[in-house]
Amino acid sequence: MKRYNILRMAVMALLIAIGVVISPLLRIEGMCPMAHLINITAAVLLGPVDAFVIAVLIGIIRMCAMGIPPLALTGAVFGATLSGILYKVSKGKIWAAVLGEIIGTGIIGAIVSYPVMAFICGREGLGWFFYVPSFICGTLIGGSIAAVLLYRLQHIGVLGKMQYKLDHGGALWKKHSEKTV
Repeated sequence: MKRYNILRMAVMALLIAIGVVISPLLRIEGMCPMAHLINITAAVLLGPVDAFVIAVLIGIIRMCAMGIPPLALTGAVFGATLSGILYKVSKGKIWAAVLGEIIGTGIIGAIVSYPVMAFICGREGLGWFFYVPSFICGTLIGGSIAAVLLYRLQHIGVLGKMQYKLDHGGALWKKHSEKTV
C-alpha cells in the first residue's frame, strides 16, 4: 500500500484545484483539453490510482458547481487510469501516458458516454461513436500540451526529482530533519 504523505496529498489537491479552475476557461465546445493535461500530469507524477481519484473529484466538482453533464466523469476516468497504467508498464515513457489518455478517454470514455447520455440523461439522436471525434480532438490537444510540459520537465531534470519526492516524501523529510538537527 502506498504511503500518503502530506506532499503527495497537497499535489493531488493542487491538481484538482487547477483542473476545476482551468477547465471552463480553456474549453472548446464539446472538448475539455485541459482535463487531459491534468489527467496525464497526474498519471505521470502520481500513478494510475491517484490519477483516477483526481479525475473523479474534478468531475464531481465540475458537475455539481458548473452543471456539467456526466461527461465530466466518463470523459476523464478511463483516460486518467489508462494513462497511469501505460506509463507504469512502459517503465516511464511519457508518450505511453499520452497514448493511454487518447485511448482511455478518446475511445473508451467516448463510447461509454453514449449509454450514459442516451439512457440516463435522456439525450436522443446519439450513436455509439457520437462523442469519439470531439473526445479524440480534445485528448490530442491536451495530450500535446502535457507532452511538451512533461518532456521539458524531464529534459531539465525536474520530473524525476518530483516523482521521487512524491513517492518518498516522508522518508526525505525524516532524513532532512535528522541532518539539520
